[in-house]
Amino acid sequence: MNSGFAALSLSADLLQVVNELGYSQPTPIQSQSIPLLLQGKDIIAQSKTGSGKTAAFTLPLLEKMRTRLARRSVSALILCPTRELCAQVAREIRKLGRKHPGLQVLILSGGMPMGPQLGSLERGVHIVVGTPGRVLDHLTRGSLQLQNLQNVVLDEADRMLEMGFQEDLEKILSFTPAERQTVLFSATFPGTIETLSRAYQKNPTRVTIESQPDSTRAIEHIFYEVEPAHRVNALLGVLGSQSFESIIIFCNFKASVQQLTQELLRSGISAGGLQGDLEQSDRDRIMAKFRNRSLRVLVATDVAARGIDVKDLDLVIQFELPAQAEIYVHRSGRTGRAGQKGKAISFYSQRELPKLQNIEGYAKIKIMRQTPPATPTSLPQTQVQLTAQMKTLFIAAGRKEKMRPGDILGALTGEAGGLQGSEIGKIEIHDRFSYVAVSAAIADVALERLRDGRIKGKKFRIEAVR
Repeated sequence: MNSGFAALSLSADLLQVVNELGYSQPTPIQSQSIPLLLQGKDIIAQSKTGSGKTAAFTLPLLEKMRTRLARRSVSALILCPTRELCAQVAREIRKLGRKHPGLQVLILSGGMPMGPQLGSLERGVHIVVGTPGRVLDHLTRGSLQLQNLQNVVLDEADRMLEMGFQEDLEKILSFTPAERQTVLFSATFPGTIETLSRAYQKNPTRVTIESQPDSTRAIEHIFYEVEPAHRVNALLGVLGSQSFESIIIFCNFKASVQQLTQELLRSGISAGGLQGDLEQSDRDRIMAKFRNRSLRVLVATDVAARGIDVKDLDLVIQFELPAQAEIYVHRSGRTGRAGQKGKAISFYSQRELPKLQNIEGYAKIKIMRQTPPATPTSLPQTQVQLTAQMKTLFIAAGRKEKMRPGDILGALTGEAGGLQGSEIGKIEIHDRFSYVAVSAAIADVALERLRDGRIKGKKFRIEAVR
């Protein structure tokens, strides 16, 4: 058994899950937070994305919940700034709680229909993960009852306050019992966080995980001076200069995301845009395609990209420099993770030189200013490099229909499907639907065989995701 996690007083079931998931040693935020949370203490923790903070608050929640599963009432409420982060947190809870029979986790976020949420709440759930606006909607209409609530977690509290959710958070907390454990996770500690902590926490313990001083050393930081009118051409030059697997391009505004995505698509590049006005179904579709490599380039704003964690991301491009050096570090830090090398490329104009100085001082990096690669006269090489090798299929059945990855894999590779396992990529199971990535070369065949065949002995609607 994992001695590192075993030292944290977790039950045998949770230790087994942790071991099965390959978590060898607790991260600093986990080793410091878990004992305090198991003791029932309020904490205010500072930790960056990718530090393991979701498991840090989830494992104690699950440990305490083992004896309360028979009663379907909301025991824990986790508030997140975006729908994407809600989905990510809920996935992690379900993974870690897979040996908790009957555990019910519900996402309450905007952009999703109310009906299924109301039905799930009526049947009873144990953990709610939600955005402040939608959670408050349910509280005010009486569909969400918190009288048995024991734990509240504010994940990325600083971002929720930046997004203007302070009043909503205060209203939500007014619905919660006085005797509760309140946990704040925040990347920064602005005065508004201190105020919130004083008002709603009881003698909180502060846990601060300092960023590792070498956290940016695995990342190569390159800056190109390019005026806004010439940036699309410069970007095509960068994309055509060498091969990249997955790329996130950051813009400051929704309009920039929409415009740049269209420019890339016109150039034959596999790209999708993520910004705040998208319907949840479209966001799910785009993110599933990006995670399974059916989409090579993701263009996003900071708010839309909050909570996105994509493995093996080898390039981040800042098409527009952010106003704050801290945001630059957060964007760039999405590449070069887990000992891998990464690259961060940024465009700037002459008048943005003071921003570069702020970034250099704040991030303690040496900025390399270079001339961007020449824009290709034709784009075949760029298109070849950034054409998706996978395609995504949609299956109208998910967790609620007891769908498992093995069921889909079996339907594709078994006698009826006849495909090779090497031709099947990532499989994602959601509540009511699933996605499976297949090699682009056999996508039409896979679609036809799934439509003609059965999964778990049943027929389901199957579509190619555009």
